[in-house]
Amino acid sequence: MKLADNKATISFSNGTPSVDLPVYQGTVGPDVVDIRKLYAQTGMFTYDPGFMSTAATQSAITYIDGDKGELLYRGYPIEQLATNCDYLETCHLLLYGELPDASQKSDFVGRVTNHTMVHEQLQYFMRGFRRDAHPMAIMTGLVGALSAFYHDSTDINNPEHREIAAIRLIAKMPTLVSMAYKYTVGQPYVYPRNDLSYAGNFLHTMFATPCEEYKVNPVLERALDRIFILHADHEQNASTSTVRLCGSSGTNPFAAIAAGVACLWGPAHGGANEAALNMLTDIQKNGGVENIGEFIKQIKDKNSTDKLIGFGHRD
Repeated sequence: MKLADNKATISFSNGTPSVDLPVYQGTVGPDVVDIRKLYAQTGMFTYDPGFMSTAATQSAITYIDGDKGELLYRGYPIEQLATNCDYLETCHLLLYGELPDASQKSDFVGRVTNHTMVHEQLQYFMRGFRRDAHPMAIMTGLVGALSAFYHDSTDINNPEHREIAAIRLIAKMPTLVSMAYKYTVGQPYVYPRNDLSYAGNFLHTMFATPCEEYKVNPVLERALDRIFILHADHEQNASTSTVRLCGSSGTNPFAAIAAGVACLWGPAHGGANEAALNMLTDIQKNGGVENIGEFIKQIKDKNSTDKLIGFGHRD
C-alpha cells in the first residue's frame, strides 16, 4: 500500500511525558503507526516476531489480504489478470506500473525472449553438483553465479542495470530450473526456443529430449502461465523480505535473489509445495485414489502426526 499524508497521531506513554506518533492512512488496507522515532524519543524498541503487525515499507506493487482472499497487482484483482492477461503482461505491470499496449508487449516479450539463454559456461559450473543434489541447492548456486557472468547489470544504483537485471532474471530463471532438473535426471540440457511462449518454452526445456519432437500441450501451457501469474508477487512474504534485506546492503540483484531462493527453500515457505508433492506421492504409493479416504481419516485423528499439506494456509 502507499501512504497518504498523516491526519492523526497516537499518543504513547510509559509513565514519562507522552510521545505523539503519526498515523498514516494507506490507499488500501489498515492504517499504520509511524514508529521510526520511537527509540530516539523513548529508548524503547517494538517487539513483533514474524512482522505480524509491522509493515517494513510502503509499496505500490502488491496488496494481499489472505483472510478476505484478496490479491492485487498494481490495483488489479488477481482473478482479472489470470483471466485476461498472460504472465509476461503481468511482469510488465509489476515492473512498470501499467499493463502494456500491443507495441509495448511486443517489445517486452522480445526482450525477455532474447535473454532466455544462459552463458554456456554455466553447464560446466553445474557439474560441480552431485546428481542427487536438492534442486533448490542447485538454484541457489546458479542464481548467485549469474553475477559472475553478467557484470554489466549488477549496479543497483543504475536504473538501466536494474532493468536489465530484472529482464535477465525473468528470462533465465525457467532455463536454470530446467537445467537443474535435466541434470538430476541425467538428460541433456534443452535450449530454449524463441518461437514459443514463456510457459511453453519452460515446458519444452523441461520435458523435450533430442530423441523426438516435443509438442507443447496448450492446456498445460495456459495452466502453467496462470500459475506463474498467481505466484508473481505476494507482498511482504519471507523471500521478498529476505531479498529486500540483502538489497539494503547494496549487494547486486543476482546475489539478493539467490538469498530469496534460499529462503524460499524452507518448509515454512515455498518448501511447503515440495512437502505437498511428497504427500501426494506417498498417497499414490500407498494405494492411490482408493487410499484417500483412509488418509483423510488419519489427518482428522488428533493422535496422528500426519498433516494435510498444500490445501490452504495453516491459518
